[in-house]
Amino acid sequence: MDNKQAQQTITDVLEHAFDWENFTHLMRNLLNNIEIRDKHYSGNLIPEAYREDINQYWRVGKYSTPDNEAIDILIVEVKNQSKLDRARTTLRNFAINRLKQFEKEYSLIAFYSKEDQGADWRFSFIKMEHEAYFDDKGKVKTKTDLTPAKRYSFLVGEHESAYTACKQLLPLLEADVADPSLQDIENAFSIEKVTDEFFQQYKELYIKLSEHLKTQSLFQSGSEEEQKQKVTRFAKKLLGQIVFLYFLQKKGWLGVAKDEPWGKGDKKFLSHRYQQTSNNYYADFLQYLFYEALA
Repeated sequence: MDNKQAQQTITDVLEHAFDWENFTHLMRNLLNNIEIRDKHYSGNLIPEAYREDINQYWRVGKYSTPDNEAIDILIVEVKNQSKLDRARTTLRNFAINRLKQFEKEYSLIAFYSKEDQGADWRFSFIKMEHEAYFDDKGKVKTKTDLTPAKRYSFLVGEHESAYTACKQLLPLLEADVADPSLQDIENAFSIEKVTDEFFQQYKELYIKLSEHLKTQSLFQSGSEEEQKQKVTRFAKKLLGQIVFLYFLQKKGWLGVAKDEPWGKGDKKFLSHRYQQTSNNYYADFLQYLFYEALA
């Protein structure tokens, strides 16, 4: 699959509400060869400890890496959106519980909620790691470490940009003739690479903003050093404030309509307000939001 086709395939799935057929189509293309399954579990087939969180789930396939490592592919429907947002550790532990039940060590899972028709969903790689250690008597024991809830997970859907997921998964999708190894899949979901890229982009944005601010009359009084300090302080503060706004926006806490429950705000509130601002986004909107609405 060429680069353009691969990008389009990923965004068609990950920038939209969860869709069973689209997700399984993506899995076939990412992994090349999967053993299709159609195993459905609900009611008493869900472990009692997780029945407050999980409605039902399906084992839709199994992938075997070139080194014969088996990866289960699951679709999990959670009770409601808050479970998806706030119970990541519980969902991961449920996945680990299922891995033990089915005698696997790795799984790729789509978590979605029927409450919002799957508008926001989570695509995760779950793994178990075994570490040898010596106990108090000097005997070798083995303990199981679980992948952190955030480390191997993409939040995707209608309200999310699939830029990061697309960039990470693209090499797997482009490799039509090679079945991905376990390391290839783990690298695609690795948060370390995502974090490094985030800070690099943040740095580039800070430099670009600082260069723009230097041309504004507000920052051109005083000595050269004083001008530099004013630009630095303002740029750092503004970017920090915007990151905080995106946190509030992701929670659904911005633009909540009257009489709507808390958390039902516009998940693209900032960009929608930007589109509605005809002149200066900061002067006409952001400063009022920062220093009046949120003060």
